[in-house]
Amino acid sequence: MRVLGVDPGLTRCGVGVVEGVAGRPLTMLGVGVVRTPADADLGHRLVAVEQGIEQWLDEHRPEYVAVERVFSQHNVRTVMGTAQASAVAMLCAARRGIPVALHTPSEVKAAVTGSGRADKAQVGAMVTRLLRLSAPPKPADAADALALAICHIWRAPAQNRLQQAVALHTSKGRTA
Repeated sequence: MRVLGVDPGLTRCGVGVVEGVAGRPLTMLGVGVVRTPADADLGHRLVAVEQGIEQWLDEHRPEYVAVERVFSQHNVRTVMGTAQASAVAMLCAARRGIPVALHTPSEVKAAVTGSGRADKAQVGAMVTRLLRLSAPPKPADAADALALAICHIWRAPAQNRLQQAVALHTSKGRTA
C-alpha cells in the first residue's frame, strides 16, 4: 500500500509518502513541505497548495491519501486556513479517484507512539525509528505527514474489515 500523508496548512503543508503493509517494515518514498508566502492572496496560496499536491500525486502515484482531520482550535483564522488546505488535498485526490481517509491528530499520535497525547518531538522520534531514518524530518509538518501515512497503513485493514461487517449486517437486515 502506498499512501500520501498530508498535514494541511496554508503556510506549510506537510507531505510524505510511505509504502508498506501492517506488520512489515515500512519505506519512506518522499517527504517535504509545500510552502506559500503568508502575504500572498488567499486564492493564490490555495492554487500553490494544489499545484504542490498535484506534483506529489504525479510523482508518487499513491493508492490512498491520508489527511489530518481539522479540529476546532482557539484561533479561527488558523483553523480556516488549515481547513481550506485540507479541502484542496481532498479535492486533488478525489479528482483522480484516489480514496481519502481523515485521521484525527490524537488517532495519528496513538498509532505512531502509543499515546494520543504525544508531543511533536515524540512523533518525530517514532517516525524516524519506524522508517529507519538517520534524523527526524524537518519541519515538524513533514514528520506529521509521514505519521499520517503510517497511521493509515496500520489502521486501514481493520477499518476495511469493520466497514465490510457493517455493510453485511445492514444488507442482512434489509433482506430479513
